[in-house]
Amino acid sequence: VHMIVPGGGISLDGERWISSRPAFLVPVRVLGKLFRRLFITGLIALHDQGRLAFFGGLAPLADRRTFLRHLSPVRSKRWVVYAKPPFSGPAAVLAYLSRYTHRIAISNRRLLAFDEASVIFRYKDYRRDGADRHQAMTLAADEFIRRFLIHVLPRGFHRIRHYGLLSATARKPNLARARELLAAAPLSNNDEPDEPRDVRPPCPCCGGHMVIVETFARWCQPRAPPCPTTSTGRNSS
Repeated sequence: VHMIVPGGGISLDGERWISSRPAFLVPVRVLGKLFRRLFITGLIALHDQGRLAFFGGLAPLADRRTFLRHLSPVRSKRWVVYAKPPFSGPAAVLAYLSRYTHRIAISNRRLLAFDEASVIFRYKDYRRDGADRHQAMTLAADEFIRRFLIHVLPRGFHRIRHYGLLSATARKPNLARARELLAAAPLSNNDEPDEPRDVRPPCPCCGGHMVIVETFARWCQPRAPPCPTTSTGRNSS
C-alpha cells in the first residue's frame, strides 16, 4: 500500500493552512505500534469470521488457539515504519507511483517469446550492476498467468482512493482554498481539456442518449443477426 500525505492541511475554520514541522511528519515508532495493533486485531477478526483459509502445512492454523500462538511472537516484534523526504521532490514521487497505478503488471515490450508451454520475458535484477542487470526469465504458461492475475484487483476493490483534501465530495473547493492560503497561482481553465459535446440523439422514451449499434448505406437493409441453429439445421429453442 502506497500513501501520499500532504505536509499540512486546512484549519477547521478554513482560514489558514497548518503546515507540519519541516523535518517531522508523524512519529514513526508510535505509528509502527499502532499499525501492528490494527493489523493483528483485524487478522484475528477475519479468523473468527471464518474468512481465512489455510492449506498444506498451514492447515493447523485453522484452529484458533494454534493461530493465536502463531501470532504471539509477532506482538513483541518492532514493526518498522520507514519515512523520509523524497530525494527529488514530490514530482518524482508522483511519477514513481504512477508507473504502478496507471500501468498493467507487465508491458508487451518485456515479452520476448511465448508458446503453448512457456513464456519468456525480460526483468531487472537489482542485485546486479551494469549490463547484467537485465535478465530473461522463463516461466510455465500457467505460472505466468497466475503471477499476472495476482495484480488483478478483486471485485469491489479500487486501485486508487482519495481522502481528505482530495475526496470526491469537496475536491475542487478544497484545492482552490488550499492554493489560496498557500498563495499559489490559480489553475487556468485550459489545464483541463473540455469534453467533446455529445451529439447523439436523445431517446424518445426515456430521454437518455441513444447508442449507435450499426450504420448502413442509403437504400440498403441492415443485416439481421444470424439465428442460432443446431447441427440438424433447425432453430434451437
